[in-house]
Amino acid sequence: MKLILITAIEEFEKDVKKILSHSGVKSFSYQEVKGHKNDSDGTIDNWFVSSHNEFNSLLFTVFIACECVEDIYKRVEKFNAKQESLSKIHLATLEISKSI
Repeated sequence: MKLILITAIEEFEKDVKKILSHSGVKSFSYQEVKGHKNDSDGTIDNWFVSSHNEFNSLLFTVFIACECVEDIYKRVEKFNAKQESLSKIHLATLEISKSI
């Protein structure tokens, strides 16, 4: 069994749900989270300017058998390749050795 973690901006909510559905995922959880990006390059020019950006994002959590994982990766890579914006869907998987 695998644990899949997906983060994306709120605007990609429908796209992530579509990717999961078309990959055979039957159930998942998601919640609103604050994404954070520190654009500071450490120069003195940014001393008085806030360089911390927060974004409304989503965190999807999926527990799934291994056969769907590669399809999810392929669909996310395809989606990200089409994006003209800097925002992408981020995906990570973790091996679950034991669960109840």
